[in-house]
Amino acid sequence: MQIDMENRLVNSLEPVLLDGEWQVASSCGEFQALNPATGEQLERRFPVSDWSDCDRALDAAVKAAEALREAEPEILASFLEAYALGIEQESHELAELAAMETGLPFQPRLKDVELPRTVNQLRQAAQAAREGSWALPTLDTKANIRSYFAPIGPVVTIGPNNFPFAFNGASGGDFAAAIAAGNPVIVKAHPAHPRTTQRLVELAFAALRQTQLPPATIQLLYRLGHADGERLVSDPRVAATGFTGGRGTGMQLKAAADRAGKLIYLEMSSVNPVVVLPAALAERSAAIAEEFGTSCLMGAGQFCTNPGFVLLVEGPATESFISAVQSKFRATPPGTLLGPAVRSGLIESTSKLIAAGAQVLAGGEAAAGPRIAFDNTLLRISGAQFLAQAQLFQTEMFGASTLFVIAQNMAQTVDILRHLEGNLTGTIYTASAGESERDYQLVAAALRPRVGRLLNNKMPTGVAVSPAMNHGGPYPSTGHPGFTAVGIPASIRRFAMLQCFDNVPQERLPRLLKDVMPGSAWRLVDGQWTRGNIERSES
Repeated sequence: MQIDMENRLVNSLEPVLLDGEWQVASSCGEFQALNPATGEQLERRFPVSDWSDCDRALDAAVKAAEALREAEPEILASFLEAYALGIEQESHELAELAAMETGLPFQPRLKDVELPRTVNQLRQAAQAAREGSWALPTLDTKANIRSYFAPIGPVVTIGPNNFPFAFNGASGGDFAAAIAAGNPVIVKAHPAHPRTTQRLVELAFAALRQTQLPPATIQLLYRLGHADGERLVSDPRVAATGFTGGRGTGMQLKAAADRAGKLIYLEMSSVNPVVVLPAALAERSAAIAEEFGTSCLMGAGQFCTNPGFVLLVEGPATESFISAVQSKFRATPPGTLLGPAVRSGLIESTSKLIAAGAQVLAGGEAAAGPRIAFDNTLLRISGAQFLAQAQLFQTEMFGASTLFVIAQNMAQTVDILRHLEGNLTGTIYTASAGESERDYQLVAAALRPRVGRLLNNKMPTGVAVSPAMNHGGPYPSTGHPGFTAVGIPASIRRFAMLQCFDNVPQERLPRLLKDVMPGSAWRLVDGQWTRGNIERSES
């Protein structure tokens, strides 16, 4: 049954968007979001869809994918730009909704930082779709073989709880990349902020109708049971899935997708090691302590790039540094967490590390009161302790929590780094005068293959929306080290397939592979990058 979104009853279950219509869900349950700042449930009730909703969404997505293969890049770009404009126009309402559902600050975090970043990312995706170079058109005119990246088909996007806009399944990097590549998207909302996601999809659907893309280009489900979620990502009609979230859920979805031979791009856990070299501490210990504390405690530490593992070499300067950080952690009130599940995860992970022998320097317990919070936590172990239980001491504490690891010397520092799992980022703090160059080279050689992004003298918390950005890394930070979730055009190619045309005549080739090509895409023609058309000799 189709529902009028303007006149729906608040006390009824919220509708899902399937095949171009807001309609009553085929549900096997319901849920309500929580305001983490007060601990109170919010009014709106959302459905837990059963498989029949998934089935309808998949059938509609297949039809939409067929139609989108013929869509002009200009239409895809126009949709993304219209959607970005709609978000800008409703930025105040969106930021209010997200603040209520996540406990994140309305300003500056949501309205002034995350929303503009999201809009910028959508517009970058529009520009890439319109221009076309992301598809890497490659032509061998002598052999008459031509290839490029083309739409892959229906994409499922599953966003996290910590970025209700910039990584939302309905507006984040996976969504923007999938649409720019020419694919329909089935959005699976995060249950922590369902109304925020619903409002985003309402705006996207309005832009969809404005640009006359297929009505099932965007569909929305709020929540699924675990079995149906695994079935969805492994269904034959799904071409790929983009997931950002916890390692446990990610690995379950990956196992299901792998069994079916389906693509799934995962962004999961990362402790983001920070190595502070002795020369750097000798030069500016107080400044680094302040920089680190600000980075770790910002947003209650709920960033996938939060510095959760700090490696230092023992000595008086190290003890002074630890004391300064300890004071900052104790003096700063704990921030509001995204929900009870985040707090439960922190209780579990910190308890695990403490039971294994980590010394508590600050925090380590849930904060008192109805607000969802956990004390800023600082733990300490020796390098020998880490090496004895390396895997355990890489347990991610998702929040304002950090483990300090104190090595005996530089040799043990390098040994510790060689035992690290894959991470999104790795940071090295060095002295400005070049005194630590030899140590830097030793550390970088061990750290570089274990992180997607290597930073020097800069905390890793920010992720710029730049074509050069790599927001990815070796397992378990992601499921594949060769792809990035942020950084257009590279992120678009995750949701595309390489198509080759051998001896196909001009009139049957895609526009980007013809001798005379509209637009200004860069193409690799006979080994040379060019934006020009192919000139044929008359002989």
